[in-house]
Amino acid sequence: MARTTVTFDSAGIEIAAHLYIPDAPAAGPRPALVVGHPGTAVKEQTSGTYARRLAERGFVTLAFDAAYQGASGGLPRGLEDPAQRVEDFKAAVSYLTTREEVDPARIGLLGICASGGYSLTATGGDHRVRAVATVSGVDVARQFRLGADGSQDPAVFQALLDAAAHARTTAARGEDPGTMPVFPDTAEQAAALGGEHAVEGFDYYCTPRGRHERSAKHFAWQSIDKLASFDAFFAVPLIGPRPLLQIIGSRAVTSWMAVDVHQRA
Repeated sequence: MARTTVTFDSAGIEIAAHLYIPDAPAAGPRPALVVGHPGTAVKEQTSGTYARRLAERGFVTLAFDAAYQGASGGLPRGLEDPAQRVEDFKAAVSYLTTREEVDPARIGLLGICASGGYSLTATGGDHRVRAVATVSGVDVARQFRLGADGSQDPAVFQALLDAAAHARTTAARGEDPGTMPVFPDTAEQAAALGGEHAVEGFDYYCTPRGRHERSAKHFAWQSIDKLASFDAFFAVPLIGPRPLLQIIGSRAVTSWMAVDVHQRA
C-alpha cells in the first residue's frame, strides 16, 4: 500500500494529509473515505490507523490534519474552529474528486471522536458525500458546554467564556493571551478530573503509546467562544436517505450524544 503526503486548500489554509492507495489492482476508480482525527490529535495517530486499515480493504483513504493544527497551516496554532473543521472535510472531498484513482460518486466520511460531529455537519450540507460513519462521535462544542457525560455545572463553561473574553482583550493589547490546557500533567490528575474517560485519553495522547510531537496539548482560547454556539447535530436530519453508521463504545461516557444523533436521523 502506498502512502503519499499531499496538501490541499481549505478556505485559504494549506491542509497537510496522507493519501493511502491500495496495492491491489483495481478494475476502475475506487471508493474513497476521508478520515478525520479527534480533537487535539494529528493524522499520524488514530485517524491514520483507520485510514491505513481501510486502505488494506480496498478504499482510497485520506487522513488530514485540521486547519491550525498538526502540519497544516493557519494561525493561531491550536485553534479549534468548528466552521473551519467542517470546511476541512468538504475541502478533502474536493481534493479526492481530482484524483484519478477515486470514483467521485463513491466518497464517504469517517469521523472519530470530535471529527464525528464535524463529519455529520459536513455530510448534511454536502451531497457529494454518499455515506458517513462515526467512531465514538461527539459534538465537541456540546462536550465543552455540558461535559462529557452531559451533567456539567453550567458555571464551568461560563467561566471558560470569561477566560476566553479576557484572552481576546489581552491579545488586543499586544500581550500574550496564553492557551487553554487540554490535558493535565499526570494520569492521577486526569482521573480526578474526568475518571476513566480522561485517564484513557491521557494514556494515549500523553504517553509513548500514542503521543506525537505535533499533537496539541493546548487549545487557543478563541476556540471556546467559537464553540459556544455551534451544534454539530443540527444538520443530521439532512443526511437521509444517505447511510449513517455510528460505532459506540459500550462504556463510552459520551454515548448519550450518539443517542441524540440516532433520534434526529
